Amino acid sequence: MKFEPIPIRKGRAKPPTYKIMTAKEAITQFIHDGCYLGMSVSAAPAALIWEIVRQRDRIKNLTLSITSQIGMSSALIGSDLVNKVEMAYNWGGIEGEDKVFRRAVEKGIPRPLEVEDYSNYGCAMRWEAASMGLDFMPVKSQLGSDIIKYNPRIKVIDDPYTGKPVALVPASSPDVGIMHCARADEIGNVQCYGLYGNTDLLARASKKVIVSVEEIVTTAEIRRMPNLTVIPYYYVDAIVQAPFGAHWRESNYYYHHDLAYGLDAYRQFATKEGFDAWADKYIHGTKDWDEYCKLVGYDRLNRLRLSESKYQKFGEVR
Repeated sequence: MKFEPIPIRKGRAKPPTYKIMTAKEAITQFIHDGCYLGMSVSAAPAALIWEIVRQRDRIKNLTLSITSQIGMSSALIGSDLVNKVEMAYNWGGIEGEDKVFRRAVEKGIPRPLEVEDYSNYGCAMRWEAASMGLDFMPVKSQLGSDIIKYNPRIKVIDDPYTGKPVALVPASSPDVGIMHCARADEIGNVQCYGLYGNTDLLARASKKVIVSVEEIVTTAEIRRMPNLTVIPYYYVDAIVQAPFGAHWRESNYYYHHDLAYGLDAYRQFATKEGFDAWADKYIHGTKDWDEYCKLVGYDRLNRLRLSESKYQKFGEVR
């Protein structure tokens, strides 16, 4: 019997073909100047972001569609690649103040940055709308805040059924969505362990999808636990194997958050010169993700792996 891909939307379903690429190949093929780029938050697609920055001579003028980001978008903003961010949260989390983002918004360094603000739920529902082919999504989470006051793209109407106010947020369909997940097979069936936030929504909303993963496994292994396949192959354009590909953030059940590295990075981000020195060392000074990991130190990365496995192993309830 001839196998046919499951139809999603006309022209959007991807075939079950071999999709494994290097980060350089995937970014070169799919991400271009002026790209509308969607990024996941759990786990951070650091290996892919680093490669975008390495190709900064041809990739500029990005618009980012995110829910929340901690540090990773700063690599793009500080490298002078971003014109606009559509977002709910872009800060340093436990590591503190993100002065790269702050400099861009307040002082226009390295360039002026336009911010289009939503709630976290509002951002997620923008991807949800796009995934269903809708132009907008009604939500209540924007109501009662100043977000509506400062974002004219959010429209408030009276619910035609109850007469109560409801906010409409516009759909967001990125040209390319990038994300980091647990594992995938060669045709692009992607599995996530633990918390994965809105990663599945981003994949369904995006025109093209690049996924970096901790490991490549067989399709037979994927079929052993099909409930973990939150992104089926027909959404995916490229799979990039990138062990530790979310560093310095965590990857559930693989390795822990490298807090010490993050604190040091944010210390350097306090000045433009500090950020540039950090990027020159950890991004431009490495030709690919493996070189970055060697620079950070595989001994250090494996200690993060051991720390994660000590307190949290896949399938355990503690």
